[in-house]
Amino acid sequence: MRWKWISWFDNLVRRFKAGYPSVMASCCLLWIGGCAMIGPDYIKPDVSGPSEWIEISNPKIKTEEADFSKWWSVFNDPVLDMLVEKVHNDNLDLHIAGIRILEARARLGIAIGGLYPQNQRAAGGYTYTRASENLANTLGADLRYSEMNIGFDAAWELDIWGKFRRAVESEIRTLEAAFAGYDDILVSLTAELARTYFLLRTTEERLSIARENVKIQKRTLEITEARFHGGAVSELDVSQARSLLAGTQASIPRLESDRRQLKNAIAVLIGTLPSAVEDILGNPGKIPSVPEEVATGVPAEMLRRRPDIRLAEHQLAAQSARIGLARADLYPHFTLFGSIGFRSSDGINTRAGSSSGSNLSDLFNSESLEFFGGPAFSWDIFNYGRIINRVRVEDARFQQLALDYENTVLRAASEVEDAMAAFLRSQEEAVFTSESVEATKRSVDISLLQYREGLADYQRVLDAQRALANQQDSLTSVRGSIGINLIALYKALGGGWQSHAE
Repeated sequence: MRWKWISWFDNLVRRFKAGYPSVMASCCLLWIGGCAMIGPDYIKPDVSGPSEWIEISNPKIKTEEADFSKWWSVFNDPVLDMLVEKVHNDNLDLHIAGIRILEARARLGIAIGGLYPQNQRAAGGYTYTRASENLANTLGADLRYSEMNIGFDAAWELDIWGKFRRAVESEIRTLEAAFAGYDDILVSLTAELARTYFLLRTTEERLSIARENVKIQKRTLEITEARFHGGAVSELDVSQARSLLAGTQASIPRLESDRRQLKNAIAVLIGTLPSAVEDILGNPGKIPSVPEEVATGVPAEMLRRRPDIRLAEHQLAAQSARIGLARADLYPHFTLFGSIGFRSSDGINTRAGSSSGSNLSDLFNSESLEFFGGPAFSWDIFNYGRIINRVRVEDARFQQLALDYENTVLRAASEVEDAMAAFLRSQEEAVFTSESVEATKRSVDISLLQYREGLADYQRVLDAQRALANQQDSLTSVRGSIGINLIALYKALGGGWQSHAE
């Protein structure tokens, strides 16, 4: 851009040095001042994240560098892989974010155009005039004539104080923010899709367990009814068995409703109708396997990787340039303007009976050339209060974004620590819950055997079967939460957008 300015001024000097020394001197002064840039130059805030993770001593947390571009592949689930691809290609929120990038590019083009003559217009026309012969003071005047003209006008406010360069700087940062915003939405959508998919498979397993418990409890009810008809037990045992069975059966419609809603949520994420998602998901499946260990890298990598941090920084940098843009209005504006064109007309003096000396065919003769031009300046000297307060507004917005950037870094570190702790603790919870399920299964078998032989009352069977249903449901939920917490960890680490960048 600097060389374009030099070339433009060299041509201007050669054009005017013969007859317009004052204009040449003014242009030289403007060029010297053109190096100025009003407003603060952006400096990245000194905000540091944690030096190491709190859970770094846990052997399941690896600080080695890892590839997070396709983190969902660790679950080895082809259906999930296909759904993620559909989200990346068809999600409508992602398409909107892409259009925002196109908008930001167009706005950058507008800002770059401000570095060149802002007002430029090529115009031309043809007119035919017939004036009244009965008007006063028309003796000897041309009452019928044609006129044709063509020309070019331009006005250029010179970027003495860096006003337009600050605008370009701001829009470049805004474009970068749009890209970061796209990546941020991509990360969120990928994690939300994976989370919803895990919830769906968890719900399907819970539904399967509930139906299996219904079968077990039906068999128990049959045993209880047989013993009641044989006079071995009272009707109370039968009522309790029916109550337990009905309670388990009541959980099935609720789980089926949850499953339908989760499928509908997946349909929205992949940009399709709910009726079309059945073929994609296929038959009810199991919860995908989840690795016990995870590579997180070091905190510094997380700060560079997360797109929401990049988004906050680009927004801050764009706002910094807007301060200079507003401050430039405190200074005078220098403009070069000019117009050049050709004009010619012909006419007939109806009273004198003679034609005028010019003709439309003379439009491009040297005698038809007309032009004017020169420098100008303007200065809003009585609006300083308004301009200064506009600068203060932009500066206040910058301070807000600076704090938001710092808060984004803090929130990012907190999200990683939260997800990491939840991932590790849910694994520990699953171990204990699994042991509880095995022990409860044994209790059900023993209590039912003793009940058949009359060595225990039905309350023990009832308690054991109720506990088994609850513990199996809890174990399934915990197993699903392990994967969901790992997904949250990958999201907090800023993984997923790199696959699009490739």
